[in-house]
Amino acid sequence: MKVGELFKSLVETISTRPLNRRELEKILDEYGLKLASCDVALPLVDELKNKIAEALEGQRTPIFDRNAVKRIVEKELEKFLLEALGKNRFDIVEEAKKSEKPFKILFIGVNGVGKTTTIAKVAYLLKKAGLSVLLACSDTFRAGAVEQLSQHAKSLDLPVISKEYGSDPASVGFEAVAYASSRGFEAVLIDTAGRMHTDINLMDELRKIKRIVEPSYTILVIDALTGNDAWNQALDFQSKVGYDAIILAKFDADDKGGAALSVSYVSKKPVIYVGTGQKYSDLEKFNPENYVKKLLSTI
Repeated sequence: MKVGELFKSLVETISTRPLNRRELEKILDEYGLKLASCDVALPLVDELKNKIAEALEGQRTPIFDRNAVKRIVEKELEKFLLEALGKNRFDIVEEAKKSEKPFKILFIGVNGVGKTTTIAKVAYLLKKAGLSVLLACSDTFRAGAVEQLSQHAKSLDLPVISKEYGSDPASVGFEAVAYASSRGFEAVLIDTAGRMHTDINLMDELRKIKRIVEPSYTILVIDALTGNDAWNQALDFQSKVGYDAIILAKFDADDKGGAALSVSYVSKKPVIYVGTGQKYSDLEKFNPENYVKKLLSTI
């Protein structure tokens, strides 16, 4: 070893120390509690602590810099959170333009998450991009569902396909796709009845709709204010129906912010858009980097 390298090694040995597991776990426990208070699911918090402790154990840190350990942990934490959010995001407009026509999106989710309003926002986005859009109401279970979607269609000046209350939901989707194909519509957005993720019969019905419609993409809509149940919704819909991406409604009203992490991690599917208000234009692309920075700044 050269003299310069030997001196550098000696200085490093004297001025640094290795991080030990107990010290890391103590710091990570504090971060874990803060993340849990932000509605980040506990299984994710536990894995986060274990993986970061394993990655950093033994790493050398400056002895005379009190904040060095915290900076190292935060850097690794940011890296882990970004990985938990996944990749494979896509732009709905770009996908609609390049995909085979009609471009079909099936929207699923539990009751009261803001699914129909989210569909209207996506319709607005596609129409603004110059695409012809058809709406379809396969929610034939809920009284008033057709009226709600029809009101949005009227406001957006878009046609809507629907049937009477109690009709076969899959047949509505089938007829909407056939209508769009024959009339040259470029995109079909299909609403479905909100259903509890624990209802086996309704989930079976949803699988039937998906099988018949053969959507280009299936999107799960989740209320960002749902808290820890967002984890269960994302897990159950993924295992029982399957979907390609997530839209978080009411994201602007969520002062905790952990739902995006929980649903992405458990489903391995990306959050692609977030609802940020009541207007049709209040739908924004999800930015993982900005989201993680904001979340870390709150803890």
